[in-house]
Amino acid sequence: MDWGTELWDQFEVLERHTQWGLDLLDRYVKFVKERTEVEQAYAKQLRSLVKKYMPKRPAKDDPESKFSQQQSFVQILQEVNDFAGQRELVAENLSVRVCLELAKYSQEMKQERKMHFQEGRRAQQQLESGFKQLENSKRKFERDCREAEKAAQTAERLDQDINATKADVEKAKQQAHLRSHMAEESKNEYAAQLQRFNRDQSHFYFSQMPQIFDKLQDMDERRATHLGAGYGLLSETELEVVPIIAKCLEGMKVAADAVNAKNDSQVLIELHKSGFARPGDVEFEDFSQPMNRVPSDSSLGTPSDGRPELRGTSRSRAKRWPFGKKNKPCPPPLSPLGGPLPSALPNGPPSPRSGLDPLAILSEISKSVKPRLASFRSLRGSRGTVVTEDFSHLPPEQQRKRLQQQLEERNRELQKEMDQREALKKMKDVYEKTPQMGDPASLEPRITETLNNIERLKLEVQKYEAWLAEAESRVLSNRGDTLGRHTRPPDPPASAPPDSSSSSNNGSQENKESSEEPPSEEGQDAPIYTEFDEEFEEEPASPIGHCVAIYHFEGSSEGTISMAEGEDLSLMEEDKGDGWTRVRRKQGGEGYVPTSYLRVMLN
Repeated sequence: MDWGTELWDQFEVLERHTQWGLDLLDRYVKFVKERTEVEQAYAKQLRSLVKKYMPKRPAKDDPESKFSQQQSFVQILQEVNDFAGQRELVAENLSVRVCLELAKYSQEMKQERKMHFQEGRRAQQQLESGFKQLENSKRKFERDCREAEKAAQTAERLDQDINATKADVEKAKQQAHLRSHMAEESKNEYAAQLQRFNRDQSHFYFSQMPQIFDKLQDMDERRATHLGAGYGLLSETELEVVPIIAKCLEGMKVAADAVNAKNDSQVLIELHKSGFARPGDVEFEDFSQPMNRVPSDSSLGTPSDGRPELRGTSRSRAKRWPFGKKNKPCPPPLSPLGGPLPSALPNGPPSPRSGLDPLAILSEISKSVKPRLASFRSLRGSRGTVVTEDFSHLPPEQQRKRLQQQLEERNRELQKEMDQREALKKMKDVYEKTPQMGDPASLEPRITETLNNIERLKLEVQKYEAWLAEAESRVLSNRGDTLGRHTRPPDPPASAPPDSSSSSNNGSQENKESSEEPPSEEGQDAPIYTEFDEEFEEEPASPIGHCVAIYHFEGSSEGTISMAEGEDLSLMEEDKGDGWTRVRRKQGGEGYVPTSYLRVMLN
């Protein structure tokens, strides 16, 4: 069934229907366009939300980043940011594949519809013009017939009138004959016009208009098909990003499962452990016998010289020192056996240390500790280190890798120069055998330059080989020292704490004498990394985090290690900016792998 046969007389209906179809197409395009604006605004708000809640400080400078809760939250923010990227991709695909394509197709459909209806209206106008001509010929034929009949009646009346002259009768007969002839011609013209109109009308209703209606039907069906495809693109665009969105949601679930409450508690202990001992019991002070009271070293507020102290508001504050932010006391000294040193003999004089102010003891401890920490931090976190040609400013393992890269680069350049030298020699031989091809002397400067480059590169290769051998020996020695340091028992303390009041003076004399001793030759010849190795080489023994291999990596070069996709690894050393991270496999073995191949979770 087609429109040309079934709807041959519904020209206005088809006109309204096709216009409604194009309006529906434009409405859908407008809907998708507003949908893309919603998606873009949604993605923009998501990115702004992620930026608002993303930690501002780097992870290495933020102590909160060590907690698994914070790490999981950061990972969730990253997954939300990736989710926002997928929403932007949906908006872009809808804009390009739906809005632009359907808007362009709508314009084409409007032009085609306009052309078909213009053709139909021209056919209607031609049919109406033929009908008007038919009506005019019909009216003329009718008029001529009446005039011929009237002329015939006039001639007959004059013929019967005895008073009429013969000339009047002849004239009336001629007039009647003329009118009769004109009526006959009008009849023939009317018949011809009627036949022509019937032929045009049959062509209009059975051929011309059905063809136009069929074209409109084909156009409308194609429009509906494209509109249905546009409906499908709306869901296809969503389905394309569903796998990636599912990965984002899976990453959020993994981040949620990665929260480790016990580990966070341990991290908090490591970050904020003070090392102070818990305060002891407060002894009862008998104020009923103030003059005979024996001073006790454990009594808060009793001076070391045994004189009573005025007690008021300040004494009550001093009792609460474990819970305040100021005047924190020093922990009691420990004996070599691990227990606290006796402060004084029973009923005897107090220890000389008991007379020291807790703040003074803390300042002494901080003076002895701070230089050590400062030197360690300067070695590990220095950013202003001068870059040397042998990369000695880097750690030994990184130095070895960089030297290996430089050596390989110099070998490639050397091979290139040697190939160029051979080519120049062959060209010189050709010029000597065939002088018309060129002057052999013109190649001498280039040959000399190539030879100089070869000599320079050979020297550089030798230099880098020597540095590389030295670096490899240093790496091996550091590994041996680290293993030995882990296996041997810890070193005894430099000086034991005093066990009596008299030992403090002796200890001060010994410290003074030891400080006046000149440094030994071994200390002068020690490498610059000696202090760094003593404090830092023990860290790689325990992992600083764990990581999962995202991709497979075949560690073929020296210093690297192979890993399989999805394999769990222990993180031994973070990326130092060169794109490589040192890890340890569960089966054993350590090496470097690309940082971009890992998903890292720090402890």
